[in-house]
Amino acid sequence: MRLLTVICFFSFFAFSSQSAFAQAGIKQQSADDSQFMHTIKSAVLNEERTVVVQLPKSYQAQPNKVYPVVYRLDGAGNIPLASAVIERLQNDNRAPEVIIVAIENTNRLRDMYPTVNKEPQGPVGEGGGAAKFLAFFEQELIPLVNKNYRTHDYKVIAGASAGGVFALYALQANPELFQAHIAYSPAVWWNYGAMVKSTKSFITKNKELNSYVYINIGEEAGIMRERYDELQQSLQSHKARGLRFFNDAFDGISHGLTTAAGIFNAYYNLFLPKQMPISALTDDVASIDAYYKTLSQQWGELISPPDRAVRSLGYNLTGSKQFTRAIEVFKYNLKNHPKSVDALSALSYGYEMQGDTRQALEQMESALAIADDSYPYINYLKETKARLQVELDKRN
Repeated sequence: MRLLTVICFFSFFAFSSQSAFAQAGIKQQSADDSQFMHTIKSAVLNEERTVVVQLPKSYQAQPNKVYPVVYRLDGAGNIPLASAVIERLQNDNRAPEVIIVAIENTNRLRDMYPTVNKEPQGPVGEGGGAAKFLAFFEQELIPLVNKNYRTHDYKVIAGASAGGVFALYALQANPELFQAHIAYSPAVWWNYGAMVKSTKSFITKNKELNSYVYINIGEEAGIMRERYDELQQSLQSHKARGLRFFNDAFDGISHGLTTAAGIFNAYYNLFLPKQMPISALTDDVASIDAYYKTLSQQWGELISPPDRAVRSLGYNLTGSKQFTRAIEVFKYNLKNHPKSVDALSALSYGYEMQGDTRQALEQMESALAIADDSYPYINYLKETKARLQVELDKRN
């Protein structure tokens, strides 16, 4: 953890040093062609704002590929951790590559909080600028990123503490601007729990909400914990249709470490993996189409149900002796991959497990009809066909 802190510090220092030389509207390129800095003369905020853009590894090599965008509050010091976690998920096909846009602060309390604090325990008179800051995103920052980089319409807003409050505010003020909202230990104690009250009102009024929300908390106690628990319970009990809500509570983790503690779960639960989990499969195989439609929307590319992934669902069902459902899944897969030897072999296996030897033999014969000697499991197919034929002959 100490090494990670050092890395983040030096990353932030390097970008802070570069900003001194940045000119309005000019993007500065890093040595490895992966990071760019923009200084924006914001008409909305009436000040200059600096953002750092981290591009994914494949960006230069795949000029036709588009990417989802993670907008990270509180500056470029957060890029290394987010990038490392998402890259590890990418390596396991559990997340797409993303563009990360980090927004440097000027007046953090003003920008992040939607209400002015009147509660004595906090800085009285601060806050109240979140509406204008969100307008900066909508009218200036997001259009700039979309113009200069190959993005698609899947955007994440992520922040910690005050930044977490802003992420929750964005959900309420403009639910369709971002498709995911990540709030690490959001400082919902602010101004007598104003964000808790507005969230409860919002979630009660909205019966359908196509979004993702992740929140967490560490060892915080007192009114912070009381108001956070009220927020968590409200989101948990009044789930709008289409809302995917996740939360974590970390005992013994300080407020400042809740980002590091929660970032894996935040993105692990956000992005759908290419391997559809069995828990997402309903009695209707149309749920497979729905899953991969959502996956494609997240990843920014058309991903049809993969042969291997769907077969895995079928094998999972045969393992739990749900043979009828397994055969439906195998048939669905064969319809999508009619020339797949593996798809035919899987359907044969499903019928065999169900006890339908004749159908199992027919599907195995179909598999052998399109397989050639280069198929790595050709001997298995031949042996299985012979065994099924013997079993069928015994019954006749």
